[in-house]
Amino acid sequence: MLSSELAELAGVTVRTLRHYHQIGLLPEPPRSAGGYRNYDVGHLVRLLRITRMTALGVPLSALPAVLDDPAAAEELLDELDRQAAADIERLTARRVGIAALRRSGAPPDLPPELSAWRSAPAAGIPADMARYEHEQLILLGHLLGNDGPAGAAALFGTANDVMATSAPLTARFYALAPDTPDDEVASLIDELVAHLKPVMARLAVLSPLDAQALALIDELNELTLRPVQHRVLRRVQQRLARPDVRQLGQQHRAVPHA
Repeated sequence: MLSSELAELAGVTVRTLRHYHQIGLLPEPPRSAGGYRNYDVGHLVRLLRITRMTALGVPLSALPAVLDDPAAAEELLDELDRQAAADIERLTARRVGIAALRRSGAPPDLPPELSAWRSAPAAGIPADMARYEHEQLILLGHLLGNDGPAGAAALFGTANDVMATSAPLTARFYALAPDTPDDEVASLIDELVAHLKPVMARLAVLSPLDAQALALIDELNELTLRPVQHRVLRRVQQRLARPDVRQLGQQHRAVPHA
């Protein structure tokens, strides 16, 4: 049979046949007087074996060693089964994350564990501050590492109480402008410090972040916030007992996403 006929019977392409010849998986048959490859049923059977094993996940590089060695094939199947189990676990975790995002209404680029710390869409906060909250939570979720967001969420249980009590402070922070009176700025700093101290105490059990992580958070604050807002955050950080990402990052949700 011709290569096109063999490919059609096996459910592959002629290009695949040529590739298998090139890497030595499928022996090349003799050519006819007209220069065409002349395949027989033996080639079809070997090709069916190859396609069956690749469908199971056997890499092409492993096929030469296992096609004609039952013992090697058994060991490879054990490894494939372990890989499949890991893939199932990874995909199950992905579905859990997708479900959590759907329940919270959070966008897919945000860690589900931190989605509750966003301001509600109906909160009426300025668009630039909503974007700041979102970007800060994304950065914070990454800097906390794989288990950090879940650990923070477990410590708080729910963000609702913290968010409810911080809403007035958040509004005042977002309203800061170059012409805000100094006494209002000083008063807000005092109240933020008082509000954040117990929050920081709960987060103190989490591992602190390194200097680079803190610098990145501060850079985002400086890039996004008004100068007076950035100064307020810096002053609050200085007055809190433990100046790390929880003060720069959880000032994020406990206040404005200050």
